[in-house]
Amino acid sequence: MSVLMEFAIFPTDKGESKSEYVAKVIKVIKESGVAYEFGPMGTTIEVESVEEGFKIIQKAYEVLEQDCNRIYSTIKIDYRKNKDNRLEQKIKSVEKKL
Repeated sequence: MSVLMEFAIFPTDKGESKSEYVAKVIKVIKESGVAYEFGPMGTTIEVESVEEGFKIIQKAYEVLEQDCNRIYSTIKIDYRKNKDNRLEQKIKSVEKKL
């Protein structure tokens, strides 16, 4: 099974630049040990279950809550049985067709 979760999470009360806080979230993801791909508008993680993904997102909230009074986030989930390594495979499939 593969669950891809793309999410963006950042404070809205910390001025224009959010990179300091995004870096804190990426650190949480790295420490979790899951496969991920960082992008300019969000980060995608690949996990075994929706619950596992939500635990990582919850930890990201806990880290940001230490310094932030208001946090915005979006989450997209793609759940698929009987597949794995989709983080790479989905991209390779499109590139192969280009």
